[in-house]
Amino acid sequence: MTDITENALRVPERTVPVPTHASEQAKAALSQPFPLGTEYPALDDNQGWKQVIAMREEFLAQMLAGRSDGFAHTLTEWKEHGALAYDIRPQGWSDTDRRVYLYIHGGALIMGAGENCKTMSLTAAKNHNVRVVTVDYRMPPDHPYPASLDDCMVFYRALLRDYQPHEIIVGGGSAGGNLAAAMVLRARDEGLPLPAAAILMSPELDLTESGDSHQTNMGLDAMGSLMAANLLYAGGHDLTDPYISPLFGDMTKGFPPTFLSTGTRDLFLSNTVRMHRKLRNAGIQAELHIKEASPHAGLGGGTEDQEIDIEARGFADARWAGR
Repeated sequence: MTDITENALRVPERTVPVPTHASEQAKAALSQPFPLGTEYPALDDNQGWKQVIAMREEFLAQMLAGRSDGFAHTLTEWKEHGALAYDIRPQGWSDTDRRVYLYIHGGALIMGAGENCKTMSLTAAKNHNVRVVTVDYRMPPDHPYPASLDDCMVFYRALLRDYQPHEIIVGGGSAGGNLAAAMVLRARDEGLPLPAAAILMSPELDLTESGDSHQTNMGLDAMGSLMAANLLYAGGHDLTDPYISPLFGDMTKGFPPTFLSTGTRDLFLSNTVRMHRKLRNAGIQAELHIKEASPHAGLGGGTEDQEIDIEARGFADARWAGR
């Protein structure tokens, strides 16, 4: 067996200060102590996983609190072939507006369900001010791969009944970015038309965690390795399967124009940078936006986060307009 540390670079322990040029919100976010980590249970300990997931769902709800305040909208449940989604329509929305965003929530492929799914999706609806359909997909430990991806495919097919492909944009953050990209690959392979664009925010595209930033940003990003959750999600399937780790897909067969964002402290920086380069090498239009000093969770809604939201909205509007 090869010793992966044989040619490794050894660096001294050091203190990484908060950049003085960051916004006040970013400085506050970067100054927060990391939350206490949680030991992952054994892969076959379903009850243990459910306890960990419940605890993390509660922490996520606290982190998301207030993000969609003041956004007037209607939200209805949509059930289709056993899958669940929420249909969000901003106040003043009209069915003459033919734009729709199929949004897929994050949460390490094991959490983000229910109310957390709604809150994350409302943030996307608030930013884009269009109809958003968000999939409350099934997850481990009860529903490993391909259940989550199957549910996303159900609603992409459903939207294709009512919308032209160029009217649909798909996207998501973190684990949602994984599923959005995997859904595009699978839709393409099943002969479905591709959407107008994909928006992948700090996407978890490589469940093997082979990228450089999984090492260089370890300790700078509170998230840490998700390998145990990745294995639980995969349910015994190969982590390099493109429907599990979309970074390993063949982009030369087709992929829509793509917006990608990450941060210099993001554990998924390598995921995002490598995906951008792979798309560009395949001749696919792709934009890459990297936030200074940002870890995976962002910078507390500061100007740095807001600038990326504006860029993503402009990208989506241009695609919907056919540009």
